[in-house]
Amino acid sequence: MLDSHSTDDPIETAAREAKCPVHAPADHPKIPRAKVGVLVANLGTPDNYDYWSMRRYLSEFLSDKRVIDYSALIWQPLLQGIILSKRPFSSGAAYKSIWNEEQGESPLMTITKSQTAKLRARLTERYGEDVMVSFCMRYGNPSTLKVVREMIAAGCQKIVFFPLYPQYAGATTATANDQFFRALMKEKWQPPVRTVPAYFDRASYIDALAQSVERSYGALETKPDILVCSYHGVPQRYLKEGDPYHCQCQKTTRLLKERLGWDDTQIITTFQSRFGPEEWLQPYTVEEVARLAERGMKNIAICAPAFSADCIETLEEINEEIRESFEEAGGERFTYIPCLNDDEAHMAALEEAIVENLSGWL
Repeated sequence: MLDSHSTDDPIETAAREAKCPVHAPADHPKIPRAKVGVLVANLGTPDNYDYWSMRRYLSEFLSDKRVIDYSALIWQPLLQGIILSKRPFSSGAAYKSIWNEEQGESPLMTITKSQTAKLRARLTERYGEDVMVSFCMRYGNPSTLKVVREMIAAGCQKIVFFPLYPQYAGATTATANDQFFRALMKEKWQPPVRTVPAYFDRASYIDALAQSVERSYGALETKPDILVCSYHGVPQRYLKEGDPYHCQCQKTTRLLKERLGWDDTQIITTFQSRFGPEEWLQPYTVEEVARLAERGMKNIAICAPAFSADCIETLEEINEEIRESFEEAGGERFTYIPCLNDDEAHMAALEEAIVENLSGWL
């Protein structure tokens, strides 16, 4: 399954169109018509919110050395014994609160499918049938390995791989690339590939962010006292080890501020989703929103520029846990500004990045 929006199976279509190369002997294997693949990747999602679905997903996610880099001799007994005996229940309950019951999938899956369909329409209009667009997940399904194999079977002799993370981090962009390259290691005939770099400072992305803020503010009766840009956190030591994530998050906020024509008092950068005992990037969103309320800022807005699609960290953590922290500290109005998702300005920014990386190939 490449994605639920396809009207025809690309592999079956490729098999029908496959031909023996000119000048080759009659018994030569048929070769599909050559295409260029565009593969977008997101973090992933459990197949369901029951205990075993959550345990499988969390085990894969939390076993990734890019995410948790502790010694496996220490970490795996702790993970498999203590953490995964309890965490699937709490995480499952969180996923259940946001689950798309109509489609039987998480919001991240629903949104990623829509993003892929819109990108496919845009790129097909531009390049015709010479391009094939699909998506994969780093954790869970559809797996990177499965989709890479499908794309190659469908005739993709070159692939542009696009991790949908605006800011680069080892725990997001790098691990998605790792998995993509691991999939290629299993292929007899490896296609040439390009990976799309982080787009945290791309003007079209910043403009799409600004438009979403302006729309949200325009719909409110009272302008919020401050906009909180909440990014997913990573351990503080990653910054010292050379990960550029923190700097790229700060630059995204600065460029958004400049695009909106604001000053420093109207926007701040915070970090959420802390995990484990060590120090992570600060200030922590859940604590900072409480401090804002205590300092008299009773009306705040919050957005999540590190996420290309709404997911558990935005729909549940921000809009439920972080909102609760703000209100318990005396906050009165809490506005969550949705991720860019499949907004047309966002799709245009992603298309722009893809077209740049297709240069010379199509």
